[in-house]
Amino acid sequence: MTSRRKYDPDFKMQVIKEALETGNCAAVARRHDLHSSVVSRWVRNYKTQGVVDVGGSGKKGSKTPVIYDHKQYAQLERENEKLKKLLGEKDLEIEILRDLLKKGTHQ
Repeated sequence: MTSRRKYDPDFKMQVIKEALETGNCAAVARRHDLHSSVVSRWVRNYKTQGVVDVGGSGKKGSKTPVIYDHKQYAQLERENEKLKKLLGEKDLEIEILRDLLKKGTHQ
């Protein structure tokens, strides 16, 4: 008889996120000492059903919806990229202003 390990839903979501970002379930599985088929199944379930399988009371296929739905995740990723770009632009503006201040004090 094989024993099934139970994983925390947050851990599963972290693994799913990494697999989606890298596109490589096998590498993510190795990094977390998991079987690649387990990671592939988690990602497939997440993509098709928008849920993370959390196991449960022994019922096969027991799933609990989580707040991480695929559309929300994609929207947050877009917003994150937008904010990173904005932050980079602000950092550049600050550097330009600092350079102008240095030049102004040396003249």
